[in-house]
Amino acid sequence: MEDIIKKACLAKKAGIVLSKADTVQKNKCLSHMMDAISEDTEYILNENQKDMAAGRLKGMSEAMLDRLLLDKKRLGGIIEGLGQLITLKDPVGEVINMNKMPNGLLIGQARVPLGVIGIIYEARPNVTVDAASLCIKSGNAVILRGGSEAVNSNTALVKSLRKALAASGLPEDSISIIEDTSRETAIRFMKMNEYIDVLIPRGGAGLIKSAVENSTIPVIQTGTGNCHVYVDSYGDLDMAEKIVINAKVSRPGVCNAEEKLLVHKDVADEFIPRIVKSLRENGVEVRGCEKALKLSGDIKLADDIDWHTEYLDYIIAVKVVDSIAEAIEHINKYGTKHSEAIVTENYSNSRKFLAEVDAAAVYINASTRFTDGFEFGLGAEIGISTQKLHARGPMGLKELTSTKYVIYGNGQVR
Repeated sequence: MEDIIKKACLAKKAGIVLSKADTVQKNKCLSHMMDAISEDTEYILNENQKDMAAGRLKGMSEAMLDRLLLDKKRLGGIIEGLGQLITLKDPVGEVINMNKMPNGLLIGQARVPLGVIGIIYEARPNVTVDAASLCIKSGNAVILRGGSEAVNSNTALVKSLRKALAASGLPEDSISIIEDTSRETAIRFMKMNEYIDVLIPRGGAGLIKSAVENSTIPVIQTGTGNCHVYVDSYGDLDMAEKIVINAKVSRPGVCNAEEKLLVHKDVADEFIPRIVKSLRENGVEVRGCEKALKLSGDIKLADDIDWHTEYLDYIIAVKVVDSIAEAIEHINKYGTKHSEAIVTENYSNSRKFLAEVDAAAVYINASTRFTDGFEFGLGAEIGISTQKLHARGPMGLKELTSTKYVIYGNGQVR
């Protein structure tokens, strides 16, 4: 436990130095990160294989193993993300909303780092680099606490990242990792508000619930994605099939994957047998309401738990709805405010869906799989915020800053 306190103290000191670093130095560090990961590729992949082997022994699902896997292509994507991050504008120091008051005072707001950010996350080792690099560019120190599933991968990646910090002249303790993955350590971590300014849990509903209930640090909720695609009566069914298959099958173990399919009754007779066949050909188990069962013999009956569940697997639940209003009501009741999509050619229905669905990202005629920092042009994201305060949706550089008021005067007194 003392080791965690020591790391937190060092992170606090490093954060003060990092907050003063200029954009050139921070970009230099990101460039060194690219080089370090490239140079350490074989070591990182070997450590990842240890995690993969342990995951298979534990009986992890194929979707969860896919979340855990690192290969040369994925490391290449991580390096590419670092390169994109270098090109993005540094938000620190930006002055916004500068106004001149009647008394001559110039009052504005300047973007500043949050300080020390704690990240608790599960399974996906790419989060290690995404989170760390975004924190460095936005001037924040970061303490990472990954899950036991990826401890070898995460530790290897952090070694490379700390090497890059040293090479760029920034404090190595700007990035640290807690290797003890016990629940007790996690709970202690959540209560270190004297050192950590913001806690971001990134994982399943259980992790986020634990953070919200136990943390004395302000929490930004991210990640849980019970995402829906609604096929409207005015939807192009060829387009709908393409979107549904992509949203469900491309990577079912991630938070922006589709978990539920809603189909308007006017197109259900034609679309449900067609989409169920296509889903089954892609290895997806289909569950559904009684109306859906009558339209396809390859559907299991869904219960109320299904409508609440984020499967993160090759499973989907299908429901027939009588109207767009019913679809919106269902989404707002069961969704997790992550990503929701409508397939429609009707302008009024698309506008209604956009206005009334309560989610961080709402799509018209596109897959939910685009809710991602890289796809949104943010370089990466530290998580998908599903709450409404401070940040919502993919959290990039700007979302990792706060503001302070800056006031210019020439002798004014009150």
